[in-house]
Amino acid sequence: MKHQILVAGKPALAYAKTGTAEYLKRLTRYGSYELKHLKDGSSEDVSQRLREASEGTLRIVMDERGESLTTDQLTAKVNDWEMRGVKRASYLIGASDGHTPALRKEADLIWALSPLTLQHELALVVLLEQLYRVATIQRGEPYHR
Repeated sequence: MKHQILVAGKPALAYAKTGTAEYLKRLTRYGSYELKHLKDGSSEDVSQRLREASEGTLRIVMDERGESLTTDQLTAKVNDWEMRGVKRASYLIGASDGHTPALRKEADLIWALSPLTLQHELALVVLLEQLYRVATIQRGEPYHR
């Protein structure tokens, strides 16, 4: 399965740039992971760009009001998607004022990384780390312990 991470805006903080680069580098050993930065803007504009960029994929909307998952539960979901033949999944990190209700309604999964509202750059690093953790679990590697 190909994973596409769609994010409004580009990381500006050093820790986010470093963390993003590190986890993308690690993920290259485990499959297809692509990060795309979309132009930031209003919730409506960003949600429309995210909708267009994720057309035809399984949509996972990152939102603190979403479903809380353990790493094992996320791994089970990814395994299930792969078994069902899902070819592409998109993880959507939206504008600073969140996703529109319309985009959340179109989501296949609304996933909360935390009940806290996370700054976009931090959410991106946490998302990539969790995708890396899932990949290592799928391969039976010890990273996740």
